[in-house]
Amino acid sequence: MDESSPPKRKKRSDLLTKFKNNRENASESIMTFPFNKKRVRLLSELNDVKDCKGILYWMFRDIRVQDNWALLFAQRTALKNNVPLHICFCIMPSFLYASIRYYKFLLKGLMKVEEECKNLNINFHLLNGEPNMSILKFVKVHRMGAVIADFNPLRLPMSWINDLQKDLPEYIPFCQVDAHNIVPCWIASSKQEYAARTIRSKINTKLEEFLTEFPPVIKHPHKIKSKIEGNNWEKALQNISVDMSVDEITWAKPGYEYGVKALENFLQNGIKKYTTERNDPLANALSNLSPWFHFGMISVQRCILEITEYKKIHPKSVESFMEEAIIRRELSDNFCFYNKKYDLIEGAYPWAIETLDKHRKDKRKYLYSLDQLENSETHDDLWNACQNQMVMIGKMHGFLRMYWAKKILEWTESPESALQWAIYLNNKYSIDGCDPNGYVGCMWSICGIHDQGWSERQIFGKIRYMNYEGCKRKFDVKEFILKWGKKKNEL
Repeated sequence: MDESSPPKRKKRSDLLTKFKNNRENASESIMTFPFNKKRVRLLSELNDVKDCKGILYWMFRDIRVQDNWALLFAQRTALKNNVPLHICFCIMPSFLYASIRYYKFLLKGLMKVEEECKNLNINFHLLNGEPNMSILKFVKVHRMGAVIADFNPLRLPMSWINDLQKDLPEYIPFCQVDAHNIVPCWIASSKQEYAARTIRSKINTKLEEFLTEFPPVIKHPHKIKSKIEGNNWEKALQNISVDMSVDEITWAKPGYEYGVKALENFLQNGIKKYTTERNDPLANALSNLSPWFHFGMISVQRCILEITEYKKIHPKSVESFMEEAIIRRELSDNFCFYNKKYDLIEGAYPWAIETLDKHRKDKRKYLYSLDQLENSETHDDLWNACQNQMVMIGKMHGFLRMYWAKKILEWTESPESALQWAIYLNNKYSIDGCDPNGYVGCMWSICGIHDQGWSERQIFGKIRYMNYEGCKRKFDVKEFILKWGKKKNEL
């Protein structure tokens, strides 16, 4: 084979077939696989599991069955104790400004998980209400012997964990498994890192230990003996209180299978130009995997294992993608985990707080309300096009997200309002909103997080500045505005 050509694939579903075959032919079973206990964060004393009717995996961030370290650890625990395995997901009444767009994508992904669980004799339960209370009730009513939970560094999910930790009977082991990051957040670093340069070597030196192949989740041999009420999908969203006006997206479909297809499309069509064109919003050079990454419908680790096969063919692109998918993404989790003010001006570095405060009374040429911003009613046709794109398809190109957020700082009365509104709009419309990456993106743009001080100027102070002319040097702004400048139905 010509070394300049990518590995040939017979058809679009080839990766799905490959992954399925690999699981079927895995040489090690889940019980003989050397599970790295560093992936597990103990939240209670690691007692032996008492007499029980099952082990519970509390899923809330990683909505998938295969390639899921948390589910693998839960099944391993259930097999060791010869009991059934249960998965619970709780639909919350509301979640961090998320709209019905977010909830529908989530729900359809959960339906895929239920289908796969049925084939594997794993019990999937859809709950409603406040997660910590619903999980506690399930544990007590159905006599679960241990709880293994997902990891999410945001305050709200962390509060669920803390509340359950206080209320769970002390004889029930409780732990978290970071199935979202390749290097578990608490292993990558024990403190808030200043920037990518300070965490990069810490992560890279641990990749060999953690970037490993997954054993397969197997058909579970232990069935539940009592009848548990099935899931009512038609009524799953009837008690939520969210914005119902935001349309579903159609360019991305939820579930593991569609995530794998998106990965395959990137490998076939995008990776060869990722290094040179990823900052061009008009080029099809991005992976577009963020919806599936955010909801955990596909494992970042699985994607990296696959993408590294292209290292000899597209070395710079693979290196760039790994920087974004591993270093930058895990840096975001690090920031939100160790900085409880990750969404406030007070959470910024002292130099940034000082410079923003110094320039908070600077005269703004333009001032807009949240309603005007949300409805793309500014003087800036590029900014309006960015907002339109996010509203219509739930996605904004990463380069333009920075420009978009920085202009909100420039056009609002205070840095506090700018940050709050940027987070609100991103969480409401972006399909990958309500995510550490989104919070850090807004904090980087408005508060200089993971950045450095630049030449001082009006309003921004020493925060990095971006403008219209700079965008014109990066890509065809007129073409982008032509495509997204007017509100229209999703393309």
